[in-house]
Amino acid sequence: MPDSPRQPPKPPSIRPPDVGPGREDADGTTTLERIAQRTEPPRLYQVLLLNDDFTPMEFVVMVLQEFFRLDLDTATQIMLKIHHEGRGVCGVFTKDVAATKVELVLGAARRAGHPLQCIMEAA
Repeated sequence: MPDSPRQPPKPPSIRPPDVGPGREDADGTTTLERIAQRTEPPRLYQVLLLNDDFTPMEFVVMVLQEFFRLDLDTATQIMLKIHHEGRGVCGVFTKDVAATKVELVLGAARRAGHPLQCIMEAA
């Protein structure tokens, strides 16, 4: 019996993740249907500064300008809100950015010897 040529194996059928089940047409071809994917935007978090009786107002304004890129007037308004209401929103960010801002502010406050508290909470 002569050797018959070997057929290479067929590669496995791989479907992209956004393609749903297919349908087979009358001629034997398969048509894949695209499934619409919905992604949600990332959750946002507010970064807040809390009032205390020891941190100088000038330091709070400097923190707002340096770490939150606020102009002098806006930083002063937020500092006064923190002073009068006990807390104030410095900005709204994604979780990783908000956590980084909190750590930067706390580190700067500790290096300067101030008890300033900075927290984040879901917006």
